[in-house]
Amino acid sequence: QVQLVESGGGLVQTGGSLTLSCAASGSIFSCIAMCWYRQTPCNQRELVASIESRGRRNYADSVQGRFTVSRDNAKNTVYLQMNSLKPEDTAVYYCYAEIMASVAPGRSKRNSYWGQGTQVTVSS
Repeated sequence: QVQLVESGGGLVQTGGSLTLSCAASGSIFSCIAMCWYRQTPCNQRELVASIESRGRRNYADSVQGRFTVSRDNAKNTVYLQMNSLKPEDTAVYYCYAEIMASVAPGRSKRNSYWGQGTQVTVSS
C-alpha cells in the first residue's frame, strides 16, 4: 500500500513564503511524476506544478516565477517552495503522484495516489 503524507501548510501574510512537502511511502518501485494541485474555496481544482522523474517541470501560469517544485528521488519526496504569496493562493494543496508500486515479487503496477491535503491561507 502506498501513502502520500503532506506537511508544511499554514497561515502566512501576503508576500510571505511557505514550503510544502509530500513524502510517498510503501511498496514503491519508482515515482514517475509528482504534482501539486490546489482546490480553492470556490471548489476549483487546478494543477499548480509537476515534476517528472528526470526533473522536467511544469507550472501553472498563475504561479510561474513564484513557486518552485523539486523532488528527492531517494526519499520519494516532492517539495513546493512558494514565494511572494498572494491571497488568491489560498487553497487546500494536494499532492498527487503516479507511482509504480510493487504488487508481488518481480511485479509492479502503475497507480495514481492523492495526499490528504494541507491548507494554505494567505492573509491580505
